Amino acid sequence: MLQWIKVIADVTVTEKSFGPKSLMTGVKFSVDDGEKVGVIGRNGVGKSTLFGILAGTDTDYTGEVIYRRGTTVVATAQEHHGIADQTVLQYVLAGLPEYSDLSHIIETYPATMGDNMRLIHEYSEALERFEQRGYYQIESDIEQELESFQLSGVAHRPLVTLSGGQKRLVEVVKVMHSDAHLALLDEPTNHMDYVAKKQFVDWLMNAREAMLIITHDRDVLKHVDRIIELKDGGCQSFKGNYDAYLRQNAVHTGTAMNEFEMIEKRMANLKVKVLDYQRLKEKARNPATIQKFKRLETQSRAELAELEAKEKPTFWIDKDSVENLNYKVAGQYEKFKARNIRMHLKNDASRSKHVLVRASDLGLGYGDTLLFEGVNIDLREGEALELRGRNGAGKTTLIKALLGSPEVTVFGGVLELDTHVRIGIYEQEVNDNYFDLPLVAAIERMYLDRDLSISTTKIRSLLADYLFSESDGQVPISRLSGGQKARFQLISMLANDPQLLILDEPTNHLDLPSIEELEMALQRYSGAVLYVSHDNYFRNTLGGDVVQVGAQ
Repeated sequence: MLQWIKVIADVTVTEKSFGPKSLMTGVKFSVDDGEKVGVIGRNGVGKSTLFGILAGTDTDYTGEVIYRRGTTVVATAQEHHGIADQTVLQYVLAGLPEYSDLSHIIETYPATMGDNMRLIHEYSEALERFEQRGYYQIESDIEQELESFQLSGVAHRPLVTLSGGQKRLVEVVKVMHSDAHLALLDEPTNHMDYVAKKQFVDWLMNAREAMLIITHDRDVLKHVDRIIELKDGGCQSFKGNYDAYLRQNAVHTGTAMNEFEMIEKRMANLKVKVLDYQRLKEKARNPATIQKFKRLETQSRAELAELEAKEKPTFWIDKDSVENLNYKVAGQYEKFKARNIRMHLKNDASRSKHVLVRASDLGLGYGDTLLFEGVNIDLREGEALELRGRNGAGKTTLIKALLGSPEVTVFGGVLELDTHVRIGIYEQEVNDNYFDLPLVAAIERMYLDRDLSISTTKIRSLLADYLFSESDGQVPISRLSGGQKARFQLISMLANDPQLLILDEPTNHLDLPSIEELEMALQRYSGAVLYVSHDNYFRNTLGGDVVQVGAQ
């Protein structure tokens, strides 16, 4: 039973497992009416699984989800089976409350109601309700919304013809128009450019509905009311936005490390006691004394077994907060901190500063279509450069031209790349050649395709560096999570010890600790970085010159 009228949802998951693996053992939280809540956690902790439970598509768990009476819940869908032939407009309209029923009445009753007063009354009420909800102009409103998210012209196209990124944007538009009490959004900004993301954040800040948003986009987390972190099978709630979370997390983690250190000391003490009681039991001659030491030994062993069965908690503190820790807590953190990805980028300062990429008054496009012109680039080793522009402006086209793609048409100017430079590319999509291979085989194939040496020992080391378990190595790339695919892309990018990194939205799908490790590694990197990112935190950290591609 919900205790306060302001609480719109009360969630308790006491057990959720996949086979022998227990994913959640103590997730409990509530959501208030109109509250905006960010949901974060390391890749693989069960964020999307939790949303499946909240949306009602996953019922295989122990616990309960209670919604306030009359609450409507809408969620971004991951799959579109059975509705792929629907047009985008039909799909969005179908998600509007009452739209389908009201439309059916308005379209069919005039031909069948005759003098039936009950049907005439229902028809009149439907017309009034349709107008109250603003549905007479809803189609043009939705088309305008789609256009603002750079989905111009897709309203009457079947869903099946859209890319994965376009479908994700359609899901966001559907949620924005659903007029639900609670919206569940899974990584909504991953394929948005900076204009579309600003529009989404503006809606987030002004919308009346409550929201649970799975995201590691710090630009979004900056505007939430609360952050729930899934960790170690449970969850922790932090009031306030991302900056408030970082401060509270440092304090909370310091306390948790103290508690864990006390447990470790207790375990060490119990091990000594077990040996002492065992020795005293063996030396004793009095039956009562023997029983006493046997009982104490049994109690100590039981307590020790209980403590040893507890998994070590996950400890992570952001780098800025670490710098402000006192020496004791800093020492504890160095001892207990969670494993993170380890990126091996050369940071020697001996490399020269010669030009790696140069463009002068460059104009590019496809066929007879010009996408942009007047672009100038001077990128030297040790420098960073951001390509900025709206989706479709030509950023990816410029990168393709740089890599020698024959599809791109040069309309004018010059584009030059140092012919001897080794390039590492971080791409959004995994190469089709590796998609169906198990992770271990994909890493081996990727190295051999580039004539790079690879061994079983090297692969094992890479799996450890990028937080893959031994069992993950046998999972096909196609079945890995978004975060795991992103880590495979990082392995691919760094395979040839590159002098130039080309990054296309590298923070998508990575969790917060991994994003921070990526940022720190890039700050130390002595090569050149050419990047596209709509993550303002990432852009501010990496810096560098900005080259505008297309109109702003």
